Amino acid sequence: MTPAQLQTGDLVTARGREWIVLGKPGEGLVRVRPLSGSEEDAITFAPTLEAVPMTTASFTLPTAEQRDTQDAARLLADGLRLSLRRGAGPFRSAAHLGVEPRAYQLVPLLMALRQDVKRLLIADDVGIGKTIEAGMILREMMDRGEVDRFTVLCPPHLVEQWVEELATKFDIDAVAVTSARARSLERGLALSESIFTAYLATVVSLDYIKAEGRRAEFARACPSFVIVDEAHSCVGGGEGGTQQRYALLRELADDPARHLLLLTATPHSGDQDAYQRLLGLLDPSLAAPDSGEPWRRRLARHFVQRRRPDIQDGWGEARAFARAQTKELPFELTGAHQAFQEDVLDYCVGVATRADGERARRLAFWGTLALMRCVGSSPAAAASALRNRLGGVAEEAALEPILMDEDEGTFSDTDVEPATALDTEERDALEALIAAADALAAQPDEDPKLRALIREVKALIAKDARPVVFCRFISTAEAVGAALQSEFRKHDVEVVTGRLTPEERRARVEAMGDSPQRILVATDCLSEGINLQMLFDAVIHYDLNWNPTRHQQREGRVDRFGQQSETVWSVMMFGENSMIDGAVIDVITEKAKRIREATGVTVPVPEDSASVTTALMQAMLLRSNSPRAQGAFDFGGAAPAAETAWRDAEEMVKKSRAIFAQNALKPDEVLPEWRRMRALNGGAEEVERFTRRALSRVTQGGIAPEGQHWRVNYGVLPQRLRERLEARGLTGTRAISFADLPPPDVAHVGRVHPLVAMLAETMAEGALDPGGVDGDAPLGRAGAWRTRGVPKLTTVLLLRLRFTLVTSGRRKLLAEEATALAFDVDGEVASGADALALLEADASGNLDPAVIARQVEGARGRVEGYQPVIAAYAEDRARVLREDHDRVKSATRGEGATTEVAPVLPADVIGLYVLVPEAN
Repeated sequence: MTPAQLQTGDLVTARGREWIVLGKPGEGLVRVRPLSGSEEDAITFAPTLEAVPMTTASFTLPTAEQRDTQDAARLLADGLRLSLRRGAGPFRSAAHLGVEPRAYQLVPLLMALRQDVKRLLIADDVGIGKTIEAGMILREMMDRGEVDRFTVLCPPHLVEQWVEELATKFDIDAVAVTSARARSLERGLALSESIFTAYLATVVSLDYIKAEGRRAEFARACPSFVIVDEAHSCVGGGEGGTQQRYALLRELADDPARHLLLLTATPHSGDQDAYQRLLGLLDPSLAAPDSGEPWRRRLARHFVQRRRPDIQDGWGEARAFARAQTKELPFELTGAHQAFQEDVLDYCVGVATRADGERARRLAFWGTLALMRCVGSSPAAAASALRNRLGGVAEEAALEPILMDEDEGTFSDTDVEPATALDTEERDALEALIAAADALAAQPDEDPKLRALIREVKALIAKDARPVVFCRFISTAEAVGAALQSEFRKHDVEVVTGRLTPEERRARVEAMGDSPQRILVATDCLSEGINLQMLFDAVIHYDLNWNPTRHQQREGRVDRFGQQSETVWSVMMFGENSMIDGAVIDVITEKAKRIREATGVTVPVPEDSASVTTALMQAMLLRSNSPRAQGAFDFGGAAPAAETAWRDAEEMVKKSRAIFAQNALKPDEVLPEWRRMRALNGGAEEVERFTRRALSRVTQGGIAPEGQHWRVNYGVLPQRLRERLEARGLTGTRAISFADLPPPDVAHVGRVHPLVAMLAETMAEGALDPGGVDGDAPLGRAGAWRTRGVPKLTTVLLLRLRFTLVTSGRRKLLAEEATALAFDVDGEVASGADALALLEADASGNLDPAVIARQVEGARGRVEGYQPVIAAYAEDRARVLREDHDRVKSATRGEGATTEVAPVLPADVIGLYVLVPEAN
């Protein structure tokens, strides 16, 4: 048999087993999956090279020797549906999703389906689910056969998160490509190969790939589908890394056939030129600023941006997010702590007074701000910064980004206390201040800021909250962590800072999942890169951040889609009599709060940050009791200039919201199809029913009720299944729930959760290939029992329907559906869900094995006569599927029907069961 003779969906025999043809990936090649196997077992054949020729095959009917109980029939029916991954509905990806998407998350997918080349900027708010939205588009394109290879480009601290999200939510195994791993990935490759041709799915660090040599190699071998996370960090006007990133994206975007998804929560941060460069990656005609109707219509095809209020109000999705409780927590500086701030500022003023020349005065200005920021954080941070000051001179250009948190989205090395300029006359004064800082740090019980924090943590714990305490600097975080460890000895208190590698940070956080009582202290190295919503539900801002978007990013780690607590808490601490905190609140925090209340958007510090920092210094000095502080710097019109900068930022946000709001698409038309598809493949009820029954069959004590949820023991599962789950990190005992929104510390288990997927595969494979599974006896495929659920002798056929599907002229695809037909002595009784429901009616009594054998053999003889009905049912299902596809296509593209769906006959009879009516 030659490849030309084979069609998608055909059954063939090769290498001693039976296979299903999935498609033809190339000339003379055939992609096949074992008849009794899963998608992981699919391989590619070159039939002409096979020693034993490939031949056609037919699916054998169940026999009396394969008889089993009613429980086995139920298990096989559910297991077959849950194991199928090539769904037949209009959303091909539904069977692969490990998350139940909300209605609003379908909008980017619908937008993508409108485009031949997918080019989108997804700019939804922090925590709304941009990763899910991009992953759904990717998964859909893969399952439609339009994408074979892809890459995700992201900052290095997001690489592991993307790898994990792709695996757990989209059933995609991707390879992480970073500076540390590239060499090992390249080992063993041929000279003509690169990582990006050898591995079909990659998540690549932008910092690794932006270098000139690597950029050229990547551009040459880059896949046709690219996702860029934190895309705003690639288009700024700065030199160095930003410029290299933009050059890479520009080169990729120049290929008109390349799919490109850009993700960012901050598409417009005040830099209009950078914003236009970002839009120009989608379509060169969008690069020129414009607000005319034609330009806006073009942009609307590529741009989606929703804020949290849009989702909660406009879409009625308040349930998708926890209820946010915000609180301000003022504390009062007293005694030595208040005096220390004045002493440090007086020292800085003295340095400024002695400064000779413009450059020296600028360094004094920035050095004062940097030092005072550390002083406001903690005595430990102040001591570290003062010691760093002894070590050398920092340049203005190095200080400003750290002060204003303008670090292109990376936090791996910005939580270190900055060095500041050193005057040769300073040493004695510095050493005295260091001694004072050390003395304050050595008495944490006397620190009013720490005391206020401990009171607040106790209050949150009393509400069953699990808090994350965010600090700006490493020394502060370590001091706070030590104080909390001493105070809360029964809690697991961990500290995560930039001293740890990204892998170490992730491991330390994940290890806390085993501790029901937990408190995390972290710097901003965790404000991006690791989602914390599964472990924590409260954020305490121990330090005021000098860029408002950083507050939003901190809170977004816990207040995001998937948070299981009903309430999340956010607490902002500040010294009500602190000259430092007071200045920040007046110049930055209150201004940003006003804009957020007016527009629903948190804005970063305006692009004209110089006016803001000058106003910040002026406000700080005005709060000082030092008589010489007022004349230390010439501020000119700093306060009015800063106010103007904030007002301009507000106007820009309002204009952007008016132009770019995405209100055109309403997914209500296609949401019913999505829900029908999910129900067809197996919803939450079927998943719970199957998992409990399957675990009860393969092991003793594998699952037990625990309040409103369940506890599963992975350690008692059969060896092969246990080892496969261990490879996915599932060991020991875990609390699980099948509900869409489980309580905190309880894992959601859906149809593609490894436990469900592997159990379903095991059950289905065991029935079709009894020698290929371990543990208890595999499921049989036939049975008979007495029941009051039917009035006449009824035969139920468990079917696997196969279809070929061609959409818009694309390659021919295989689609599968698990269903059932029931026949009584007069003909068909029920189909689909109604037929499957007959297997659920409890048996009223057992039959003698000999009687079961006779009933099964009799039913086998009747199957041939059922074939016309089976074929008609398959044709009808093909028609319904065609209509579903065309409805979705009409909703997204407005085109006529172009979908071709045809059944592959005969259908596979997976199970055969005879229901004998109970005599009254």
